[in-house]
Amino acid sequence: MYAIIATGGKQYRVKEGDEILVEKLNAAEGEAVVFDQVLAAGEGTDIKVGAPVLAGAAVNAKVVENGKAPKVIIYKYKNKKDYRKKKGHRQPFTKVVIESISL
Repeated sequence: MYAIIATGGKQYRVKEGDEILVEKLNAAEGEAVVFDQVLAAGEGTDIKVGAPVLAGAAVNAKVVENGKAPKVIIYKYKNKKDYRKKKGHRQPFTKVVIESISL
C-alpha cells in the first residue's frame, strides 16, 4: 500500500519502510510524527483519492535525523559596476522513516 502525503509545501509518495527527506519539522530524533494530510492512498487499482484530503487517514513516521543539505552558493554581480555579492545557503531537513499507513 502506498500513500501521497503533503508536508512542507511538497507532496511525497510513500510506502511502509521508506526513508524520505522532508522540510524541517519540530521533532527530535527518535520522536514519532503523524502526517494527517493524506491526499490519496491505496494499492494497484484500488485507490482512494481525497477532496482535498482523506478523512481519518494518517501516515505514522519516526524521525531518524535532523540535518542540513549541502551548501548552495548564490552569486550576484553587475557587469562594469563593481557590484558582487556571494552568499551560501544550507537548507535544513528532517529524515523520517515511514512506519505505517492507516485509512
